[in-house]
Amino acid sequence: MIVEAREISQAVIGRLPRYHRYLGELISEGVERISSSELSKRMKVTASQIRQDLNNFGGFGQQGYGYNVKYLYHEIGKILGLDKEHNMIIIGAGNLGQALANYAAFEGRGFILKGLFDVNPRLQGMSIRGVPIRMMDDLEEFLKETKIEIATLTIPKARALEVANILVENGVKAIWNFAHIDLNLPEDVIVENVHLSENLMKLSYNISRYNEEHS
Repeated sequence: MIVEAREISQAVIGRLPRYHRYLGELISEGVERISSSELSKRMKVTASQIRQDLNNFGGFGQQGYGYNVKYLYHEIGKILGLDKEHNMIIIGAGNLGQALANYAAFEGRGFILKGLFDVNPRLQGMSIRGVPIRMMDDLEEFLKETKIEIATLTIPKARALEVANILVENGVKAIWNFAHIDLNLPEDVIVENVHLSENLMKLSYNISRYNEEHS
């Protein structure tokens, strides 16, 4: 389906991966079609919200039939760019970096790990799923030789901006940032910040309110 280029809200884009995940579960259960009301019960999102979200991309349902689960799954995958391959690297091969590198499902969604980098000489020569850990001194040369779209930062915040600037100068256009700092980068660079401690504090707030209400 061809969709006119227009601005889609980040809130809608943020819900698409969840739709994709639930539809994948439906496929594994053998479900061939589903209505927006049935999908809303599973996802705890209103049926009207689902219809509005999908209508941003032209709509995929048929009145009286609902959605073809496999078709919708693949079309949302295309919207998310999962039908293409994206070369990525991980900067910081500590516990978090190694855990991400070991997550094989990335490749199933088109995210191809091409390199791991660290400053710790004890890690040099180690491999994770066949990808060797290189030293940071090799980063710029590697970026000149290998087209990388996405860089994941799992390094201390003190070095994050410096490293991010090196990445940007060498053509990287998307950064998945786990460093506890908001990066000030050019507007044409896409940054997705993941602040784990903030998520944990949000969870702390919610459990505190729950305990107060049920004490």
